[in-house]
Amino acid sequence: MKTLKDLFEHRIKDLYSAEDQLIKALPKMLEQATNENLKNSFKNHLEETRFQKKRIEEVCENLNIDPSGEDCKAMKGLIEEAESFLAEDAEDDVKDAGIIAEAQRIEHYEISGYGTLIRYAKELGYDKEAEKLVQSLEEEYRADEDLNDLAKDKINKKAEA
Repeated sequence: MKTLKDLFEHRIKDLYSAEDQLIKALPKMLEQATNENLKNSFKNHLEETRFQKKRIEEVCENLNIDPSGEDCKAMKGLIEEAESFLAEDAEDDVKDAGIIAEAQRIEHYEISGYGTLIRYAKELGYDKEAEKLVQSLEEEYRADEDLNDLAKDKINKKAEA
């Protein structure tokens, strides 16, 4: 890598891999969740994640970048951590609280990734592409906020008992 453009290309491929991995992992989290609101949150975010992956494909197409070719090791690790937690023997409310924690770790990683890509895109003059990425970043913030609200308003209180 010699330029910011090279770094942008590397990072967008990495985020594409992350979204692809998450599309495969979210159904497992959805299946293990017991709280209906949490299940709905995961269903909604799975659909958003599919759109986010498509947006990355559109950005890459506009910039003549092949989005494949990277394997996001960070997302792989986060998903492995989540799957390890899912294998734990825990009460339903405790499991839901833990699933939220694992999902928020993933959301925070994605927020960081999108924020960095947007900054690079703007610096490189990829304004239309930056706008598409901002849509995904806003969805990630909302998903994190939804999870946070579920945790603090209901699920964590039930897990205390």
